[in-house]
Amino acid sequence: MLYAFLFFVLVCLAVVLFLNVHPVFGGNASKEQKQAYTGLNNYMNGKFVNLVPTNMNMSARDLFSMIRDSFSGGTDRKPRGDIPVSPIDWTLINGEEDILTWFGHSAFLLSIDRKKLLVDPMFGPVASPVSFAGSKRFSKDMLSVLDQMPFLDAVLITHDHYDHLDYPSIKKLMHKVGHFFVPLGVGAHLLRWGVAKEKITELNWWDERVFEGLTIAFTPSKHFSGRGVLNRDSTLWGGWVVLGQQTRFYTSGDGGYDAHFLDIGKKYGPFDMTLIEGGQYDRRWSWVHMQPEEAVQAHLDVRGKTMMLIHWGAFSLAFHGWAEPVERAWKQAEATHVPLIAPKIGETVYLHKQRSLSVSPWWKE
Repeated sequence: MLYAFLFFVLVCLAVVLFLNVHPVFGGNASKEQKQAYTGLNNYMNGKFVNLVPTNMNMSARDLFSMIRDSFSGGTDRKPRGDIPVSPIDWTLINGEEDILTWFGHSAFLLSIDRKKLLVDPMFGPVASPVSFAGSKRFSKDMLSVLDQMPFLDAVLITHDHYDHLDYPSIKKLMHKVGHFFVPLGVGAHLLRWGVAKEKITELNWWDERVFEGLTIAFTPSKHFSGRGVLNRDSTLWGGWVVLGQQTRFYTSGDGGYDAHFLDIGKKYGPFDMTLIEGGQYDRRWSWVHMQPEEAVQAHLDVRGKTMMLIHWGAFSLAFHGWAEPVERAWKQAEATHVPLIAPKIGETVYLHKQRSLSVSPWWKE
């Protein structure tokens, strides 16, 4: 009995040591930063909160059903083989057109006014702090893509979850990035990973910055944050608006459907292109992830023209079929007359020349 107890204590100590020592878990805001946060209306009792009260606790019944589904979920949660990645057209990417290149899930490279902005750079093989656990990427490891990536004027992060802020990706690309725009608190992660403080700008909801001629604004979403066991909601979450000379762009970040989309549309719309999350949904966490039909409505709320669905195509973090999000969004977009695009992973699309590109169901090939 004593040996069992000692073993348990050692395991607990090892876990605590790992959580505190390994850099993948990121850093923590300073006492001065936390003190400054106390004056914000979206920070209460040491944590960031949503615009509307959001109860994110699941019942015991839901927890047990989730455990059951993790073992007996549908066979179509993952594709039958690796998803192919289209040859990346670096010549087009380095050109002068306003374009977008998708890398699966919520990672994409945006070129507006010849400025290169990389959003939520998750190129690693697994959405997890450790390589032996977590959802593995449907395609092959994409970290090698970062070796070919041109100089990036900025990297934009929506929140600090592992499927959006990837430690190996940041370490690999940080030396070719001019600046990082992140939510409040997320800068501590980058500082621990070696990014210079002067290259980091933290923003609260509705904050704006003029950067290299572009207007960049951080907008609300209904979600949560955290990379460790004890730092839930210690950093902020949201979406991004990028306004250029010809292109008005919006990406939602993760989050449930609510009235903030109408507010974003009134303040910054209309948008030429929106990238809206609509994958990894479940009735048990409907408050923090949208159903595909809600994603289409969010696009309409923000007064978008062309829409692209994100947060799918790379990892299985929920229990629905891996291609179900885009199929449902496609059907809803047709019903509501929304121009929807669905490029292949690695494919580059123009932000102006393809206003109503027909969706080719490449996921069925």
